[in-house]
Amino acid sequence: MKAPFLNEEHELFRISLRKFLDKEAYPYFNQWEDNKAIPREFWLKMGENGFFCPWVSEEYGGLGLDFSYSMVLHEELEKVGQGVASGMCLHSDIVTPYLSTLGTEEQKKKWLPKCISGEIITAIAMTEPGAGSDLAGVRTTAIREGDHYVLNGEKTFITNGINADLVVVVCKTDPTASPAHKGISLLVIENGTEGFTRGKDLKKIGIHSGDTGELIFDNAKVPARNLLGEEGKGFYYLMDKLQQERLIVAIQCQVEAEVMLDITINYVKERKAFGQSISKFQNTQFKIAEMATEIDIGRNYINQLTARHIQNEDIVKEVSMAKWWISEMAKRVAAECLHLHGGYGYMEEYEIARRYRDIPVASIYAGTTEVMKSIIAKKLHL
Repeated sequence: MKAPFLNEEHELFRISLRKFLDKEAYPYFNQWEDNKAIPREFWLKMGENGFFCPWVSEEYGGLGLDFSYSMVLHEELEKVGQGVASGMCLHSDIVTPYLSTLGTEEQKKKWLPKCISGEIITAIAMTEPGAGSDLAGVRTTAIREGDHYVLNGEKTFITNGINADLVVVVCKTDPTASPAHKGISLLVIENGTEGFTRGKDLKKIGIHSGDTGELIFDNAKVPARNLLGEEGKGFYYLMDKLQQERLIVAIQCQVEAEVMLDITINYVKERKAFGQSISKFQNTQFKIAEMATEIDIGRNYINQLTARHIQNEDIVKEVSMAKWWISEMAKRVAAECLHLHGGYGYMEEYEIARRYRDIPVASIYAGTTEVMKSIIAKKLHL
């Protein structure tokens, strides 16, 4: 179902992007999954064609558009595969907004044009071995010493962590602050910073082409000018940006469910058993009907929330609802679709197998299903 705020210009943007992906992504995606890497050349081609960060102002090389164009970007990248979408969507609409919103004029001029061109790949480092959903519990510290900070700590499960040129690091600039969240700040770490190394390139069940890594900071010397925003305000900045991050994850899950259903409808129409197409079996029809209903509900809700987000409404409660419900719905769809493929669904040569592997983590990252429900309960004053 087409969102009412999408017009002819959006359609032209989508057609241009789809033609580009048909040529530069779809033919190579399975190889990228096997190689467990997306070539940097593809990032540069995305940038050259103006697809990254369409919302950035023209002053810094962007198109000056709104989030509706980002929605189109996320949908089309997700159709290719989550390995492409996870890192590129994070770069374009989760990390770069921190630089645009909080950056000084010097920082924006230095980093934004290269984020748009694909020359810079970004990441955000929140999660630690001992702190995931509890951001106030991060142990990474950044102690000011003259004109620089000394950064110490470890981060894990960082999307784009291995290949990132620029990492926004969540750290404690005041480890003694009470409450603890008031000591959190954001520092931008550039590739090549002394004391900054990469740990393991983590081996995941799915999303193989998207890199996820460990980051290690051992007395890393970070210029004070790389502080993003104000000291001690990092937690509030994170809370402000999480609405968009969780909406993006919900959009991605929605697209995954839609694609999996389309794949499965095509399969059951072609597959024969007991002398007829398995699409003619009542059980198949009921399962397809159930999934189509849930997917349609999800699409209507996503379109509504995206329209409200574009208008800068506070929809933290609703986005939390969308993030948990649609991610869980997509997992149900994945399981049903794989089952309807029978034994072939378990074979790697069938697309449903990859999408089945890729989708479960969506109910964990950007806030688990349980965290989303806690936020909803809090917003309901429970």
